[in-house]
Amino acid sequence: MLIEPAAVPGAYVITSHRHTDRRGDFFEGMRADALEEALGHPFVPRQINYSTSRGNTLRGLHGVAVPPGQAKYVSCVRGALRDIVVDLRVGSPSFGRHQVTELDAGSGRSVYVPEGVGHGFLTLTDDTCICYVLSSTYVPGTQIDIDPLDGQLALPWGFTRPPLMSDKDARAPSLAEAVSAGLLARWDAQAPHYST
Repeated sequence: MLIEPAAVPGAYVITSHRHTDRRGDFFEGMRADALEEALGHPFVPRQINYSTSRGNTLRGLHGVAVPPGQAKYVSCVRGALRDIVVDLRVGSPSFGRHQVTELDAGSGRSVYVPEGVGHGFLTLTDDTCICYVLSSTYVPGTQIDIDPLDGQLALPWGFTRPPLMSDKDARAPSLAEAVSAGLLARWDAQAPHYST
């Protein structure tokens, strides 16, 4: 298992080693011990979610207020998607920076998203299914949504026609509006947790 730091501090791209024979293939989707070694702290799953989407669906940018906070281990279990994480931690040296990772069911690639970092994706095929392994359970009223099309972020989604989006995502505040409203986590409160 290869665990590489992403452009956003505390985020990682994980690529599993595939074992293939005449029956098909096998790979480890997540190893808590290897992830803990890279993170410098444990990642304890508390909830697992799945979402299935039509092609050209844009979901995100989503995060959870800190506290309670929520880290995510994201994998594509069917189809393909363009995954983007964005540093939303006010005061971070990489505030507003993003990481793009192509995920598909056959790659064995996953993304670890730390607390305070926004996450979104664009599906590249119909019937794409994504799995989120979460460090905390759902707490109503703690979700943070940022406009995924915010010009200040200028995220490289790569769609060629308008994407399918929820009304909630289409109405989400810009990054500047979220900062002004005090919705985002502060880097100085989280920085000691990161080994990068």
